[in-house]
Amino acid sequence: MRGLTGLMGFMVGVLTACGGAVSTGTAVSGPSPAASPAGSPVASPAPIPTGPNVSGCFTEADGKIFEHSGGLPGVITGDGPVGVVITYERRGTVCTWRPLSDRLVAAGYRVLLYARSSSALPEDVAVAMARRLAKENGVERLFLVGGSIGATTAVPAALRLGAKVAGVVAVSGTINTQAAARLTAPLLQIGSANDDYGGADDLARAHDAATNAVSNETMVIPGESLHASALFTSPHGKDVLDRIVAFTDRHKD
Repeated sequence: MRGLTGLMGFMVGVLTACGGAVSTGTAVSGPSPAASPAGSPVASPAPIPTGPNVSGCFTEADGKIFEHSGGLPGVITGDGPVGVVITYERRGTVCTWRPLSDRLVAAGYRVLLYARSSSALPEDVAVAMARRLAKENGVERLFLVGGSIGATTAVPAALRLGAKVAGVVAVSGTINTQAAARLTAPLLQIGSANDDYGGADDLARAHDAATNAVSNETMVIPGESLHASALFTSPHGKDVLDRIVAFTDRHKD
């Protein structure tokens, strides 16, 4: 019995380390409060939402909560005429993209974030989410933003959507060169120089291929291996967020 218990504990550890958990409407608990000095009050963790929410970090106070793909949740925040669809990396959640979402909403964009099943093809779901956002009253154009696999599939998704797409932002993606060569919408790639996926060499290949893009920009963070949304909370976070908002502002009309 003791051996079985140990084996089960080992398997749980392996599955946790592998990541890829599906983000659903079930709220996730926040981090445990740090220990306080003797005599100091212990900070209470943030309350966990009990109503409709996306991964516990977006609620109806942030925008419209909706369901897609068999009950998975999503949220539309902001009310601007230009929409942004965000597709997170395989081991990410909508929560790790909140810094970008908040910046975009503050800049006047309408942002859609959604939980995604690991079995769903990110390209297909991104296209479906873009078409959903395009139906919102007042939305005129769309940007596709993705991290890692979400960035890799953002370009083929944009090709399927056509003229409605104002631009593509690919963070730590490895974009197929043939797809990049067909893209005419503006493209911004961002990544860390030493990242194993979406590093400097990957970005350079896609940049060289994207000769038909109206604008073809690349931002490489030197000496780093930070991946996708990890960039937002790094010391480079402000520069990365500023660059994305500047890009969308230039190409939204």
